[in-house]
Amino acid sequence: MAKVKTTFFCQSCGAQYAKWQGQCNSCKEWNTIAEEIIQKEEKTAWKSESTSKSKAPKPLKINEIDSTQEIRMDTTDAELNRVLGGGIVPGSLTLLGGEPGIGKSTLLLQISLKLPYKTLYVSGEESQKQIKMRAERITSVSDNCYILTETKTQNIFKQIEAIEPEIVIIDSIQTLHTDYIESTAGSISQIRETTAELIKFAKETNIPVILIGHITKDGNIAGPKILEHMVDTVLQFEGDRNHVYRILRSLKNRFGSTAEIGIYEMLGSGLREVSNPSEILISHKDEELSGTAIASTLEGMRPLMIEIQSLVSTAVYGTPQRSTTGYNAKRLNMILAVLEKRAGFRLGAKDVFLNITGGISVDDPAIDLAVVAAILSSNEDIPVNKDFCFAGEVGLSGEIRPVNRVDQRIQEAEKLGFSTIFVSKYNKISLKNTGIKIQLVAKIEDVASMLFG
Repeated sequence: MAKVKTTFFCQSCGAQYAKWQGQCNSCKEWNTIAEEIIQKEEKTAWKSESTSKSKAPKPLKINEIDSTQEIRMDTTDAELNRVLGGGIVPGSLTLLGGEPGIGKSTLLLQISLKLPYKTLYVSGEESQKQIKMRAERITSVSDNCYILTETKTQNIFKQIEAIEPEIVIIDSIQTLHTDYIESTAGSISQIRETTAELIKFAKETNIPVILIGHITKDGNIAGPKILEHMVDTVLQFEGDRNHVYRILRSLKNRFGSTAEIGIYEMLGSGLREVSNPSEILISHKDEELSGTAIASTLEGMRPLMIEIQSLVSTAVYGTPQRSTTGYNAKRLNMILAVLEKRAGFRLGAKDVFLNITGGISVDDPAIDLAVVAAILSSNEDIPVNKDFCFAGEVGLSGEIRPVNRVDQRIQEAEKLGFSTIFVSKYNKISLKNTGIKIQLVAKIEDVASMLFG
């Protein structure tokens, strides 16, 4: 056991002294110097009575371990449930990262107000009055939500023992500090130690903990990389603050898929779940315009219909520009090379701009065919029928390659009222008696002749 260390501070100006004296040398005030504790006795931050008296764990054969699946905790938010894989797992640690002002605190506050469980919302960044003002703007105030403004983990654990919450939310991990590490809050050692204390608490009590994490200018979560290894789930909250839509993406999930996304709309009253994202990702216009095409893509198990916009114009400055938003720039260059070499379209001296509406980024190669249709539509200045959509990958030889889960893409297109979907002739389609026309194509030339004659 380490001895308790104390020192003397002036209560007026904060000057530090090794021993007591009557007058402060800095501010010249009398009788303002008092003794304070700077390091407490070393002990475990979180230590339950059951674990302190229990025996050491013994190894078990894998077939002897109880494999009963734990019941997940419903967050009452369909989008968050989908991203987490069905709800919050008891005893898990979830880290939510995102840019400043993107809506991390708003999302977790409105969820904590709707949860049917007793929730402790710990904030090291806002006062209780500030949180109350935001809570009244978001939704009706709940009796199950407790607000605590504290940054010291020892005090937080004392309040947890008193309140006995079922879910703990920390906003944010970079503001916490523990007495057992002599460094400032937000430093690497403090983040690692406070997270370790929270993990020990979550695993021993089976109470889930959700952490909010700051990110650096590079977009990575601030602190040591080991922070992401320590937690069970890492969620990324994305979106442009100039757009109203936000995307919740799973980067790591020990209890579910990392391919799922949740989509929200930022309103004055908080974040609204978007159950049918295809409606917001497709522009509503009265007349047909050239340079747009609809692609059928997948994010996890969710099919999405997105709009590809393209603008092809004569290069003014000599060197053609290739600019993309939400699409891989190198893949665009590859598709332009295929169109030039295999299909005979002269695009080498033209500027090409490509945009995916809604501010989202898509890596699905199945949108290649829609990119080709949008580029050729802008180049020929002939609009693509607004009832057509596309799902196909473009190969280097100009062939249209098959894509995965094509039946699900076709069903989504049919549900949204499209009349025709262009897919590869090499796809194995098991659907029968569909209300949408399935147009099978093998090469880029086939698509160009069908669309533009």
